[in-house]
Amino acid sequence: MIFETEVKEIIQRTYDVKSFRFPRPSSLDYEAGQFLFVTIKWKKERLKKHFTISSSPTEKGHIEFTKKLTGSRFSDTLNRMEVGDWAKIEAPYGNFTFKGQYGKIGLLSGGIGITPLRSICKFCTDKGLDTDIVLLYGNVSESDIVFRNELKEMQNQNEKLKVIFTLEKAEENWSGYTGFINIDMIEKEIPDYSERIFYISGPIIMVKAMEKILLNLKVPESQIKKDFFPGY
Repeated sequence: MIFETEVKEIIQRTYDVKSFRFPRPSSLDYEAGQFLFVTIKWKKERLKKHFTISSSPTEKGHIEFTKKLTGSRFSDTLNRMEVGDWAKIEAPYGNFTFKGQYGKIGLLSGGIGITPLRSICKFCTDKGLDTDIVLLYGNVSESDIVFRNELKEMQNQNEKLKVIFTLEKAEENWSGYTGFINIDMIEKEIPDYSERIFYISGPIIMVKAMEKILLNLKVPESQIKKDFFPGY
């Protein structure tokens, strides 16, 4: 589906991450984990990029993507956008999806790679699915955790969802994990890893590292789904 639209709402998620929401056409259906293409205007040019849909299919009033503002021309143009500004959206695309087909899933994410996994967690929570979910989410510091409060709220609402954060640079009062997601963390927090379908989402180097760990744990390649995030 291709449609012209305008910005409905802009949400500052962290110091360098924003969510952009647009009215969702009633005819637009998508699955948790899919992505869209968005076109925006810069002077006389039109700039087009793809982003994971960070909203859930259960959120009928809007469709949302979430972007780390990296200082690129596209990021700077997005950062200047205001409510009411024009955009064109093409959606949905992608097969990094969850629609309730697995009883147990493991979600491994780093940084802005959380966006499709936020959609999956929200979808499961809103639908009241019986899917057992463990999310391991790594960031540089506390201020980099995207959707932190939302994830905690979902965890409170959904007894089948467990969220674990880890930080590379933690303050003294941080009580969670420190360092990158590693094999010991996975074995401790997801002891039944062999029974789960894994969704890995983040920067390319992180996704490859997580895949290697899972393969070392003898998780079959058929149980590993990957989503890479370019840094534009």
